[in-house]
Amino acid sequence: MRRAARCLAAAPLALLAACGGGGGGGGGPGPAPPVYSSVTLVQVSKPPAFAPGCDGVAPTGTLYTDTAAEPSVVVNPANPMNVIAGWQQNRWSDGGSQGLGLAASFDGGVTWTAASAAFSRCTGGGSGNAGDYARASDVWLTASPGGAVYALSLSFTGALQSPGSASAMLVAQSVDGGLNWGAPVALIADAGGAFFDDKGSLTADPTDSNYVYAVWDRLSGSTAGPSYLAFTADGGATWAPARSIYDPGPANQTLGNQIAVLPSAAVLDLFTELDASGAGTTTALARLVQSGDHGSTWSAAPVTIIDLEPAGTADPRTGQGVRDGSDILSVSVAPGGVIYVAWQDSRFAGGAHDGIALTHSADGGATWSAPIEVNGDPAVQAFTPTVHVDASGTIAVTYYDLRNEVFAPLGELLADAWIVTSSDGSNFTEAHLSGPFDMDRAPDSGGLFVGDYEALTSLTGPLPFYAQTDPMAAGVRSDAFMAFPPAAAAATHAGVITPVGPLRAQLAPPAFTLPPAVRARIGARIEARRIERRREP
Repeated sequence: MRRAARCLAAAPLALLAACGGGGGGGGGPGPAPPVYSSVTLVQVSKPPAFAPGCDGVAPTGTLYTDTAAEPSVVVNPANPMNVIAGWQQNRWSDGGSQGLGLAASFDGGVTWTAASAAFSRCTGGGSGNAGDYARASDVWLTASPGGAVYALSLSFTGALQSPGSASAMLVAQSVDGGLNWGAPVALIADAGGAFFDDKGSLTADPTDSNYVYAVWDRLSGSTAGPSYLAFTADGGATWAPARSIYDPGPANQTLGNQIAVLPSAAVLDLFTELDASGAGTTTALARLVQSGDHGSTWSAAPVTIIDLEPAGTADPRTGQGVRDGSDILSVSVAPGGVIYVAWQDSRFAGGAHDGIALTHSADGGATWSAPIEVNGDPAVQAFTPTVHVDASGTIAVTYYDLRNEVFAPLGELLADAWIVTSSDGSNFTEAHLSGPFDMDRAPDSGGLFVGDYEALTSLTGPLPFYAQTDPMAAGVRSDAFMAFPPAAAAATHAGVITPVGPLRAQLAPPAFTLPPAVRARIGARIEARRIERRREP
């Protein structure tokens, strides 16, 4: 049952915590959540004009109109004021969306022009192109040094891996900064339900405009899911046939594959490996494989970065699950080649709840630092991190947490968006981005859903792009917002990020071992989420 939501006051382009609530969730009089000076938010997603029945099939599940989720963003290296954004628009409860929203800005994200690519029938796909699919999901954007912009879509029709279903990884290119997009190209297309292509990402080689890499997991049956790769060596004119580059075995799968290109031109594929361990549990490992020849050949044995121990996020009072970024890595490469990986993990709380973990490698991925916890309030659930390192070497991590849920009246789940930044990787400053907002107004798609991942880039400072629910609309509603860093806000909007304060990252326990009962509980949750992902991309 959807829960009633409270009205939070909102200023134009800025959302501020303002309404009081029942202390401790009781619904009666009590202290109000803190009021933060919020950054200025620019709403990028807009309600679409999709025609009724545009997907061309009988509906299944619940369609949440006027919802945006799982955004992606990229700055054009050839024109840094050109920012391109994408997101899922109109999410279905049983997976995917009616279409992918796209938009382009030429003033650093202040104003936006809507765009479209034919990734599904609702956005121009049909029998005359590769986008003849009912739904689209998992948008991912990248831009080459020469200025070409690429978008990746998981497009599909029908229930996953069922007879008559079909899925494809589609890529489209824009040569005018994201205003217009060429016809999509199918990197792989599977029909008949035997396979399903899932959770793709796209990376333009920052050292060579000719190369762009797409990776994803290709699911077969109820378990197997090797990492697949397709790449172009001629700026998108042609794409090499998709092929497996790492197979974890017939009972296991990879998830969240992402390509990182080092200054040496070495190419790494980082991913989560989900290994069945028996008795209905699954272990999760962060791993990588590498290529020294632009993706033509790959290392046979993976490097293990660390084991992952995500507990997942849920309403502490009702148990309602939040579909978060657990089991998925966020990856960024610093200008000097240091690789940073962030994820949500319960090791800092002994398995009780997730915090935001960060590790790095200064030797091309061969060895990794001990993980540190970087979220500002380690006593509460934090989830769905995104890491980005800018040209100056400043490390930024965005995430959500539930620290203000203690102020929520009965029937709400209050979340906030946060950012931490660091110049040395040890000392971090936290700042509030927006909220509290009611997560219960998000679409319910295997849990309350604003995305398995969010987005973060940089101009003069960090430039977060993320989804949150709308406090002023009735019912289920979410949009994708861009939040401006202090320098850009002062120049364009006179907005301010109010720092919550400096903090020192918390080291994980030196000999981290979860108790067997906790490990079994987390393993069962990972297995349940793995099964759920196969039903709802």
